[in-house]
Amino acid sequence: MSFKQRLSNINMAEGAPWKKLLLFTLPLLIGNLFQQLYGTADAIVLGQFVGDAALAAVGASVPVFFLIMVLMMGIAMGAGVMVSQYYGAKQREELSHTIGTCIVLTTILGAVLMIFGPLLTRPLLSLLNTPSEIIDDAVLYMNILLWGILGMAYFNMFSGALRGLGDAFSPLVYLAVASVLNVGLNLLFIGVFGWGVWGAAIGTVFAQGLTSVLCYRRLLTMSHVFSMNAKYLRPKKKYVVQMLKLGVPTGASQAIFAVAMMIIQPLANSFGPMFLAANVIIMRIDGFVMMPNFSFGNAMTVYAGQNMGAGKVDRIHKGAKQGAAMAVATAAALVVVILVFGRHIASFFTDTPEVIDMAVRFLRILGFGYIVFSVNMVMWGIVRGAGDAMTPLWAALINTIVVRLPSAYLFVWLMRNTSTPEDALFYSMLLGWTTNMLLAVISYRMGRWKKKGLVKKE
Repeated sequence: MSFKQRLSNINMAEGAPWKKLLLFTLPLLIGNLFQQLYGTADAIVLGQFVGDAALAAVGASVPVFFLIMVLMMGIAMGAGVMVSQYYGAKQREELSHTIGTCIVLTTILGAVLMIFGPLLTRPLLSLLNTPSEIIDDAVLYMNILLWGILGMAYFNMFSGALRGLGDAFSPLVYLAVASVLNVGLNLLFIGVFGWGVWGAAIGTVFAQGLTSVLCYRRLLTMSHVFSMNAKYLRPKKKYVVQMLKLGVPTGASQAIFAVAMMIIQPLANSFGPMFLAANVIIMRIDGFVMMPNFSFGNAMTVYAGQNMGAGKVDRIHKGAKQGAAMAVATAAALVVVILVFGRHIASFFTDTPEVIDMAVRFLRILGFGYIVFSVNMVMWGIVRGAGDAMTPLWAALINTIVVRLPSAYLFVWLMRNTSTPEDALFYSMLLGWTTNMLLAVISYRMGRWKKKGLVKKE
C-alpha cells in the first residue's frame, strides 16, 4: 500500500494507537500549516504594503467574525463526531444520512449568515469601541468574508467528514493548493492592485471556495463507504436531533469564548492601534504554535469516535496517554523556537520597533501556556469524540465566567500604573488556559463520556 493510500484510509480502531495517531496527525498538521498561511499571508502583505492600521483593522474584526461563525463550526464538528462513530461501526445507512443532513443544515445556516451577518458587523464593532480610524476597513473585511461564507462553511463540513472517514490526505492536498492560490491573490490584489483589506478578504473567499469544491468531489468518489443521493438530502428527525445535540453545545462552547473575546476587546482597543497591530502578530504566530495542539485534538476526536463506534472503549485510554505525550513534546519544542526566534519572526510582519517589542513580550508570557493547552486539546478531543458535548460546554461557562473575564479586568486594574499594563490581558489568558486544562483532565478521568456513544452495541 502506498503512503497516499495509507493516509486516505486510516482505521483508528486497529493497530498501535500512537502509530495511527501520528499517521493521522502529520497530514492534519501540515494541512493546518497551509491553512495558517491564509491569515499569515494577509497579515504580512497588509503590514508591508498597507501599514499597521490595516493589520489592526483585521485584528479588531476577528472576535466578531468568530462569534458569527461558531454555530456553523459547531455543526461541522458535531457531524464529524457522527461520521467517525458510524464509520467505526460500519453503518452505511446512518453514515449516508449524517452526511446528507449536514449538507442541508450547512446550506441553510450559510445562507442565513450571508444575508443577515453583514447587518450586524458595524453595530457589533461599534459596541466594542473599535477605533474610528480602522472601523470602516474592519467592517469591509468582515462583510466580504460573510458574503462568501458558503465556501468556508462547506469546506469545514466536507473536510471534517473526510477526516472522520479516515482520509487525512485529501484535505491536506486541497489546502496546499488553496494556500498557494491565496498567497498569489494577496500579492496581486494588495501588492499590485492596491486593494487593501478587501483584497485580502476576496483572496480568502476564492481560496476557501476552491477547497470546498475539491472536498465535495472527493466525497463523491467514496460510494463504497456511503451513498450521496437525493434520498439522503431529505433530513430525518433522528439525524437532525443528533447533529444539533452534538453541534449546538460545541458551537455554544466556542460562542462563550467568542463572547469573552468581545467583552475583553474594549480593553484591548483601549490600548490603541499599536497594541492591536502587535496583537495581530501574536494571533498569527499563535496560530502556527497552536497547530500541533489542534491537530492532536482533532486526531483524538476521530480516534475516540471510531473506537467508540467499534466498541473499543479500553483502547481509547491507551491512545489518550500516547497522544498526550506526543502533543506535550511537540508543544515544548515549539515554545523553545518562539522564545529564541520570536523577535525575528515578529519582524516579518512590521518594521515598527514598538510593535515588535510588544509582540516579543507577549510571546514570553504565553510560552508555558502552549504546553498546558496541548493537554487541554487532547482531553477535550476524546470527550467530544466519544459524543459528550455538554461537559465541555459547562467547563467553558465555568472557566469564562469565574476565571477568564474577571481576571482580565482585575489584572488590568492591578497593572494600571505599570509601564506595561497591556501585559495583563495575556496573563489572564494564561490563567484561563491552565484552568481549562484542569477541567479537561478532571472530566476525562470522571469517565462520563464512556456512556455517550451514538452506536449501541448488542
